[in-house]
Amino acid sequence: MKSSQNTFILKVKEALVKDVGRAIARMDPKDMKANSFEPGDIIIIKGKRTTPAKVMPCYPEERGKKILQIDGITRENTQAGIDEKISIEKTIYKTAVKIRLQPDTGSGSQKSNDAKYIGSLIDGLPISKGDKIRANLFGSRSIDYIVVDTTPSGIVVINPNTKVDLNLPKQGKNKSSKVSYEDIGGLGNQVQRIREMIELPLKYPEVFERLGIDPPKGVFLYGPPGTGKTLIVRAVASETDAYFLHISGPEIMGKFYGESEERLRKVFADAQAHAPAIIFIDEIDAIAPKREDLGGEKQVEKRVVAQLLSLMDGLESRGKVIVIGATNIPNTIDPALRRPGRFDRELSVSIPDKKGRLEILEIHTRGMPLAIDVSLEKLAEITHGFVGADLEALAREAAMTTLRKILPNIDYELAEIPYELLMKLEVSMDNFYDAMKEVEPSAIREVFVEVPDVKWDDVGGLNEIKEALKEAIEWPLKYAELFRKADTNPPKGIILYGPPGTGKTYLAKAVASESGVNFISVKGPQIMSKYIGESEKGVRELFKKAKQAAPTILFLDEIDSLVPRRNSESSGANVTDRVISQFLTEMDGIEDLKGVVVLAATNRIDLIDPALLRSGRFDLLFEVPAPDEKTRENIFKIHTRNKQLQKNINLKKLAKETEGMVGADIEFICRKASVTAIREIIDISEGLEADPNVNIVIKKEHFEEAVQLVKTQNKIK
Repeated sequence: MKSSQNTFILKVKEALVKDVGRAIARMDPKDMKANSFEPGDIIIIKGKRTTPAKVMPCYPEERGKKILQIDGITRENTQAGIDEKISIEKTIYKTAVKIRLQPDTGSGSQKSNDAKYIGSLIDGLPISKGDKIRANLFGSRSIDYIVVDTTPSGIVVINPNTKVDLNLPKQGKNKSSKVSYEDIGGLGNQVQRIREMIELPLKYPEVFERLGIDPPKGVFLYGPPGTGKTLIVRAVASETDAYFLHISGPEIMGKFYGESEERLRKVFADAQAHAPAIIFIDEIDAIAPKREDLGGEKQVEKRVVAQLLSLMDGLESRGKVIVIGATNIPNTIDPALRRPGRFDRELSVSIPDKKGRLEILEIHTRGMPLAIDVSLEKLAEITHGFVGADLEALAREAAMTTLRKILPNIDYELAEIPYELLMKLEVSMDNFYDAMKEVEPSAIREVFVEVPDVKWDDVGGLNEIKEALKEAIEWPLKYAELFRKADTNPPKGIILYGPPGTGKTYLAKAVASESGVNFISVKGPQIMSKYIGESEKGVRELFKKAKQAAPTILFLDEIDSLVPRRNSESSGANVTDRVISQFLTEMDGIEDLKGVVVLAATNRIDLIDPALLRSGRFDLLFEVPAPDEKTRENIFKIHTRNKQLQKNINLKKLAKETEGMVGADIEFICRKASVTAIREIIDISEGLEADPNVNIVIKKEHFEEAVQLVKTQNKIK
């Protein structure tokens, strides 16, 4: 709506991730046309304060809402919060000849001739005196600056010729940059729900009075480490006008009688004195564990829990004080806290999905000079199980890999790295792939295994089984929408069985490599423990981690040792029986097994408990047979493709001669023939060092000798 001829009033909304720090204001193209704004025009935004921005059209999904999308820095410059009304109008601007900046984040590591580099990062930015601006540095770090002065005065736009002066602060304690809602990726729903709880009661208390209800007063955040629980609260603290108190669980505890409870009371008293206020208790499990689990000697902890309960919902009203608790082990919290009136809402901050990972990567690569070949969509696709902290580490490690390449060109006698060298830096897709070797998904770090580099082409024959495995594992990931439309679920479990050496484990390696999902490999005996309940706990934890890091392949090699057939006379006290029962409920219990495929291998399917072999648990059973003649020929081709063979070697004939042998035997034959050829070269050199460039040709007799050796060994077996 218009308030005058040249002024237009809109509601403030958060900006797109890619617009952060660029002083861009996005609005509906219809509103732009009504005001004669062209994309790229400089406008002034008037809240409690006035600041310039560059106007751009918003995306179709945000049109028709009478909103202006601006980032946290511009919101701070206008002193206007989200959903508040601001007015905009076109303005006249000049080109900046000179600007003077004061670092707002207290970074004492800067040097005077960083100015040229900083100038290149803020090129094209509209500014005015007193504004805050952000320079996104190489890597995922940024520095905020206050514009101390501009020449000429008024609204100016920075260009490549603008001289930048830095007012360097004295070396001191660094302040961290403010966190805004645009700095949080993949947690839109959680942020929205927390904002409802905190901003609505503070801004519009009359709504709750009209409805005759008390506003919610507590939020409990839980989820794996590194998913962004503390980050959400930091953003809420930055964006809201409420008084904010942050306490870490352990700092409440004191050694003197009553000291811990007194500290808690002081925190709540301080919050009530400055209401409306937010109290954030990080690592709440440290001060409010389950009382029934605490022994008689832990009276202090019990009293602290009781004190927290009475402060949150006792005889005295808490007033306008909202309590936010965060933990990554929610099941250890006293259940009395987890009820309405204390923590009204419980929000799970889970491991991000593909869309969330893309948002997080966009945030952490904001200031990076990315090469043309970098595809953040592809990176989001292949980083299954990565939490926000992992993706930040991935971006940082990719930047470090780039830096390592220029280190040899740096003259260490110089005071700093030359500006020209800094501007040549570029982060490529290969840098990200290298970084992925260093950064593992933290959700499954304890059970993480390096995905083997085995492709479908490395597996000879078994075409039907390969196709079935692709359908069961790859299709649900690649064509998830089709599965949703057909209202069907992929199989939960697949068993590969057959004689030893036929390629069961090799097929599992190929599936892990080709599907690109997280791969957890488990050997049956490693779960078993002599202590009661530990083995079952191991199975539970295994499935829990697999579900957290979904999509995941859980590979159980030699499954017959983990879930053997139960004896009809067994009383159920046996560890194995309890493990089988736990395994059955995990695979097909009340809780759904989403995004996890259990792949198992065995050469004794007759020893596996029949309850596991029914549909709904292991849906697909594939026999991996001993290879036929054509398959054996394929296996010979795979294992000799990088070897130099004598021309008279006929792989077809070799396949015929190896009747009854399995893939492992053929691999051994090819390896043994190669070793025999190497031995001949070493013998010719008569103990002297062999020429490493010599051609190693594998002859027909080498293969014949190896085939004969395997036949002899098989007779003994």
